[in-house]
Amino acid sequence: MSLESKFIFKVEVEVEAPILVGQDSISGRRQLIPIGAGTVEGPEIKGIVLPGGVDSQIIRPDGRCELSARYALKFDDGCGVYIENNGIRTVPKEYAEKVLNGGFIDPSLYYFRTTPVFEVYDEKYMWLKNNHFICSGERLPDKVRISFYMVG
Repeated sequence: MSLESKFIFKVEVEVEAPILVGQDSISGRRQLIPIGAGTVEGPEIKGIVLPGGVDSQIIRPDGRCELSARYALKFDDGCGVYIENNGIRTVPKEYAEKVLNGGFIDPSLYYFRTTPVFEVYDEKYMWLKNNHFICSGERLPDKVRISFYMVG
């Protein structure tokens, strides 16, 4: 059996500077990143990202980032959707120190994948709850881009 994926939409969201919670050589760097407004663009779905979400991250000493983002979307038809999006971002060993110190590297140099879970309030979007999705992400200094793919 083979699996296929279908592009559904892309989220581009502005993010504020990370808030450092704490950092040590054992656990790594714990930070919270406030999520601002943004856009949702896809072949059949368009809308906005509502401000007020947060991305909770821990960047381990080897540069591996474990992230858990919570945010909301409002589609152009007025329907709201809440997303819990968990995943990882890994960097080559030579960039671990840079990201541990809050630096950024080119998105083409790392692996950034997440698995979203949707909370929906309208029957029209129940298919978001009843399918599995994967995301591919890009982290830039002032924004994040996440592409959502439905796994068939």
